[in-house]
Amino acid sequence: MNKIYPSAAAALQGIVHDGQLLAVGGFGLCGIPEALIDALQASGVKNLTVISNNAGVDGFGLGKLLETRQIRKMISSYVGENKEFERQYLAGELELEFTPQGTLAEKLRAGGAGIPAFYTRTGVGTLVAEGKETREFDGKVYVMERALMPEVSLVKAWKADKSGNLVFRRTARNFNPAVAMAGRTTVVEVEEIVETGTFDPDAVHLPGIYVSRIVLNAHPEKRIEKRTIREKTGA
Repeated sequence: MNKIYPSAAAALQGIVHDGQLLAVGGFGLCGIPEALIDALQASGVKNLTVISNNAGVDGFGLGKLLETRQIRKMISSYVGENKEFERQYLAGELELEFTPQGTLAEKLRAGGAGIPAFYTRTGVGTLVAEGKETREFDGKVYVMERALMPEVSLVKAWKADKSGNLVFRRTARNFNPAVAMAGRTTVVEVEEIVETGTFDPDAVHLPGIYVSRIVLNAHPEKRIEKRTIREKTGA
């Protein structure tokens, strides 16, 4: 089975549609699938519910989809770097399911493992627990959280072989493996594609069984959220 597609647009063709639940890997702007996000924007799909730790920044990453009003709802744990996100949310134009970061990671992991729900103490007695089932275990109250199982997951990895086995680079791994495992269809953007069998099996971070489609983006921008330069001081 050939998993390699000639472009990000081709890799999304036939699998994205209006009103869909998607998950996007990355943490801030580290490890985001830049080319796939651009292709998603160009596809024109709208009314999306997007699961991602962050919502990008103004003009980059998922911030592009916010500017074009293609996202209806975000399921996130941190959204503080995006003024357009703030504007839309405060104006009632964008829904937000605010989720503690560890809970978000576990909701994705559970989805990939086929676990429909789990209990956690995180959020008990706060807005996070409102409307959710709670149970007591060993004298302590826990809130039930449902797993996340997106229809499509968009992921960034460093390298892939032609079978879809993935290697991530340092902190860019972040949410990407969990996002990849949770998706029914997972599309991966990589900087290098090698022949199957090139990787030492112990070096594989995510097996190819979780990967449906691969697209090459050899030269991503890899923008950082904030650039701070310290003035040189005299010797």
